[in-house]
Amino acid sequence: MKILQVTPFFKPLWESGGVARVAYDISHALHENGHAVTVYTTNRSIYPNDLPTNRLTEVDGMGVYYFENLRKYAPTVVTPPVVPYRMPAVARKEMKQFDLIHIHDHRTLLTVTASHYARRYGIPYVLQAHGALPQDTGSTRMKRLFDLLWSEKVILGAAGVIALNETEAERYRALGVDEEKIAIVPNGIDLAEYPDLPARGAFRAAWEIDPAAKVVLYLGRLDPTKGIDLLIRSFKEVARKFDDAVLMLVGGDMGYNDEFRRRVSELGLEDRVIFTGFVSKEDKMAAYTDADVFVTPSFTGFPVTFLEACLCGTPIVTTGKGDLLGWVDNTVGFTADYTPEALAGAIGRLLADDALRAEFGRQAKELVRTKYNWQAIVHDIETFYAKAADRSPKGRSPPGI
Repeated sequence: MKILQVTPFFKPLWESGGVARVAYDISHALHENGHAVTVYTTNRSIYPNDLPTNRLTEVDGMGVYYFENLRKYAPTVVTPPVVPYRMPAVARKEMKQFDLIHIHDHRTLLTVTASHYARRYGIPYVLQAHGALPQDTGSTRMKRLFDLLWSEKVILGAAGVIALNETEAERYRALGVDEEKIAIVPNGIDLAEYPDLPARGAFRAAWEIDPAAKVVLYLGRLDPTKGIDLLIRSFKEVARKFDDAVLMLVGGDMGYNDEFRRRVSELGLEDRVIFTGFVSKEDKMAAYTDADVFVTPSFTGFPVTFLEACLCGTPIVTTGKGDLLGWVDNTVGFTADYTPEALAGAIGRLLADDALRAEFGRQAKELVRTKYNWQAIVHDIETFYAKAADRSPKGRSPPGI
């Protein structure tokens, strides 16, 4: 098949979060399976980059357009975060050639443009919201406005939708998506990307952490929606019980670090909490390996960070806030209530029990290698693509705008 992947973020912009990683892994696995894959994305990043923009380039055998953002030229104007001003011209000219389109993240102007031309040219598209369907997190006002203008048409116009878990599938149903159009497909991990895991100790040495210390790790976007404040408050209790415990907050500053640092200072934890900023893939894996517990208090969808922690054999602690992954609790870690006391209790239980951490770590490695790898998951995605294509035959021409 000739497949177009549409995603706001793509390799090498890993700091943007899980959407970039998942979109790349799916695209690359499809390419390896013999499909002709093209990617429409942007060069949006919190860091400067010199990516080639507004023209076709090659990334690992795939054709990729990194569309420039209009917002770059008007940073003080209130606009959506991703405004790919050259994409409509390219889509109008080239989109007819594709057999199927896979759109990642539904609240972007890339999505609006791609879905419009897909409907106009009668090309089936599959939509994957990546846990972003709820309106009550992040910029709620902007989300409600976007949904009012576009989301219903974008979502209900899809030939199929991908949910990361049953919670997200139920959200699609509530929006009016037919049951036959919904597939629950988890995220995965490309084991070939991780041929050699780092030896334990490198990350601790780089940050001057005692080899015997208990390390609690958060890794991801430092955003309030992830429950960072709750984690800091719960760590106050953990620090009381474990004199050598250290909290590592690994991830780029999304504009809230001053707020988080103030909370750390108020609780007297300055010498127990380390902010590393964004780190490389190698350092990220070293952080998982050196951690005793990996904690993400709140999430939506299916975080790739959970799978990376599992690959390194690091137990997970999360909560029931946001979405829920049933395979975590009492298999690779714990799911606690969303309170400082409950979160601290789950973390402390793991830190105090070396045998339990080792058992959860062993089960985590086995689970990610046998069930949550892209080779197996992409086979299910290909099957879903075929069903979506049958449901929406190429050639019909809905009226355009």
